[in-house]
Amino acid sequence: MDDRGLIARVLAGDATAERALYDAHVDRVFRLVYRMAGDLDQAQDYVQETFIRAFSRLADFRGESALSTWLGSIAISVTLNGLRKVKRFRQREVALEDAAELGRVTREAEPDLKTRLHGAIDALPPGYRAVFVMHDMEGYTHEEIAASLGVQPGTSKAQLFRARARLREALADFVTD
Repeated sequence: MDDRGLIARVLAGDATAERALYDAHVDRVFRLVYRMAGDLDQAQDYVQETFIRAFSRLADFRGESALSTWLGSIAISVTLNGLRKVKRFRQREVALEDAAELGRVTREAEPDLKTRLHGAIDALPPGYRAVFVMHDMEGYTHEEIAASLGVQPGTSKAQLFRARARLREALADFVTD
């Protein structure tokens, strides 16, 4: 059954249709959220929150875009809000065993490319990161990204270009001549 039929059944109170709709979209939403959050527990929380919001607002879905695009926009919003909250919290906390080390500058061994890539992606501004993850990692089109994030396709393309440039700069020392 297609998404429109499932939506109609969900709105009519059919619990099996609700489960079918969830099952049809949870994998893609999870991949998107996990790549944005970078943490399994956070991703699971954000996916759950995404579907709670989606089902509570399902009657508001107008069908102007694909359901997956609409779910993606909710997932991005939930994830970015959640990451901002976690960042504010983590900026205030310091583990007791690390307190003595706060004033020291130490040089650590160079991390491998995979670790540096994840760090570079995490360091991107939220808009750049969202577009990069959605386009290059999840395969969304610029039109789908634009609809999800409420921007123009040209803005999505520009943010992707800038995100890639920042990643190239952050990972330049891994390039050999």
